[in-house]
Amino acid sequence: MKSPVAPFEGGPPALGPYSLGVVAEGRFVFVSGMTPYDPALGKIDRGTIARQTALVIENISRVLQAGGSSLANVVSCRVYLSDLNPDTFREMNQVYETYFGESKPARATIGAGLLGFDVEIECVATV
Repeated sequence: MKSPVAPFEGGPPALGPYSLGVVAEGRFVFVSGMTPYDPALGKIDRGTIARQTALVIENISRVLQAGGSSLANVVSCRVYLSDLNPDTFREMNQVYETYFGESKPARATIGAGLLGFDVEIECVATV
């Protein structure tokens, strides 16, 4: 059994035919790839890699909360960087670590052709 995470105030809009997150079997929340959407601006913020990473993780946190979970319960992440190189990886990683600290989920970081932003992250968390 699965149910989509209901839309919520301040959440990023789904930019296609998908759910921001799906709760499966009441045990897991699958969060779609989040973009650096800034709810205060109402649009994607293509600032630095650090700024984009922070916005992405804040959006993930909001979807997880709406689905009954939190960043502390994340078990796996996939990070996509439009230009994967040692500098962008380091900048993303420094911000990523401030959010996950000792609660280190499994992770892959992948270079990808992203459209209009430089960082996207998807994840799975327990409820």
